[in-house]
Amino acid sequence: MNMKKAIVFDSSGTLIERYRVIKDVISGKLFTDINSLDLIDQRDSLALVVLQYDTNKLLTLNPNTLISDVIREYNIDFDISFTNFKTTKNDVKEILLNEKSAVISDITDGFPILKEKVPHMELCNGSAVIMDMDVGIISYTITSAGKLFDGVADTIEKLKSCGYEIVLASGDRKGAINKLADMLNVKKDNAHGSVSTSGKCKIVKNLQNNGYKVMMVGDGLNDILAFKQADVSVLTIEQVEEVSPKLMNKTDFTIEEISQVCNIDF
Repeated sequence: MNMKKAIVFDSSGTLIERYRVIKDVISGKLFTDINSLDLIDQRDSLALVVLQYDTNKLLTLNPNTLISDVIREYNIDFDISFTNFKTTKNDVKEILLNEKSAVISDITDGFPILKEKVPHMELCNGSAVIMDMDVGIISYTITSAGKLFDGVADTIEKLKSCGYEIVLASGDRKGAINKLADMLNVKKDNAHGSVSTSGKCKIVKNLQNNGYKVMMVGDGLNDILAFKQADVSVLTIEQVEEVSPKLMNKTDFTIEEISQVCNIDF
């Protein structure tokens, strides 16, 4: 009897060509050429926190409103997506609800840049903050949007026709991952949003415990534990930005475009 096989895909940077604007809250500078995970990896006090909220709705609010006030008023949920140290949701919540520097415009200031790249901002439209847990402030805000890489839909359909179970595991906002699952006809139960680095590893391990041989496909530092856990690991470098040295030569395969996954037999 053939072993069941599953392929776990990261989304942003792997299936989706990602466009991101990072704002330094203190200096007010906007950056489009910085990898947020690499930025966080450089310091031990930073945490990437994904806000479970439709960012477009922020445009209807006073731009000078504190982000902490909006989170409190609308009871916005959040998840810790990436960090280099141990922290809890309660630790983050205590700071996030009382932060007094970052305002809505720190998120929405990136919209014009994103709209030039992705006119309708249909995918991965979301926002996050990078918190300095030692100082107790929001150091950076992140606004993101994206579009499917060429060939993604055809690749997923081909893999499904070959009998592979397709799973999405991403640090991106849950609503965005559910939308991506709809677009790619992936089972909702197989769509996991706002997943941490250890969470991705756990998803791979759970599949293995359920009798699957698992391939992990990703592009970032938050995939590294899942890469180690998976039976086969694939680094994709289709996203145009420098790959972290920590990932180089650490996977079984490196591919330049997502369709090449179909050529890997495992």
